Amino acid sequence: MPTALVTGASSGIGAAFVRRLAADGYRLVLVARDADRLAEVAARSAGAASTEVLSADLATEAGLTAVAQRLRDDEVDLLVNNAGATLNRSFLRSTADDEEWLLQLNIHAVMRLTHAALPGMTSRGTGAVINVSSASSFAPVMPGSTYPASKAWVTHFSESIGRAVGRFGVRVMALCPGYTRTEFHTRAGIDMSKTPSWMWLKADDVVAHGLRDLDRGRLVSVPDWKYKVAVFGMRHAPRGVFARVAKDTRGRDAR
Repeated sequence: MPTALVTGASSGIGAAFVRRLAADGYRLVLVARDADRLAEVAARSAGAASTEVLSADLATEAGLTAVAQRLRDDEVDLLVNNAGATLNRSFLRSTADDEEWLLQLNIHAVMRLTHAALPGMTSRGTGAVINVSSASSFAPVMPGSTYPASKAWVTHFSESIGRAVGRFGVRVMALCPGYTRTEFHTRAGIDMSKTPSWMWLKADDVVAHGLRDLDRGRLVSVPDWKYKVAVFGMRHAPRGVFARVAKDTRGRDAR
C-alpha cells in the first residue's frame, strides 16, 4: 500500500488531501504545528491504511530536520508540500525577520523536503511530489506583497525538477489554485469579504483536479477554467497591464 506525507495537514487544502488520500487507501503521515488539530484530522481519516501524526514547525530548523529525516527513513510514495503562509502587510511595512520566516516556510521547507524525498523515489523508479503553489505565482498581482514571489519560486522549481526526474519515473508538479475557501486568509488577518463569491474554489475540488493532472503527467496544474484564463493572461499580457490593474488583496497600496 502506498504512503503519503502531507504537510500543513491540519486544515484547508492539506486536510482535503488527507480526506482524499485516506479514501484512496494510503498510509498517511500528517505534518503540522498543531498536534491537537492533527489528531482530530487523523481521527476523521477513515479509510486510510494507517495514520501517523508528526507535529513539527517547518519554519524552524528542528521541525524541518525531523520531517526530512522521516522522508529518508521510510519509503514515501507521495509527498504533498502544502504548508505555507502569507503576511498581512506590505514589504515596506514588514520586518526582515518576518520576511525570512515567510521564505523559510514557503521556499526553504519545500526545497528541503523535496530534496529529502527524491533520492528514494528515483532509486525505486516511482514516486511523486506535489508542491502547492498559487495562481498568483505567474505575475506580480499583489503590489507590495512578497507572497506571489515566494510562490513563483515554488512553481518554477517544481517545473524544473519535474523535468529532471521524469526519466526516473518520478513526477514533481506545482499545484496552483486561486482563491480557495480555507482558513488561510483568516489566519493571516486578511479581510477577503469583498472578494466575489464566484472567485472562490472548494479545497476538495482543488485536490481532485491536482491529482488528475498529476496522473496525466503535468508539471503545473491550475484548477478551474477561470483561473486557467487568468494565468494565460498573466503569462502573455504586456507587463504594463499589471501596473494599471494589479492590486493588493486588501485593497491597499504598497506602502
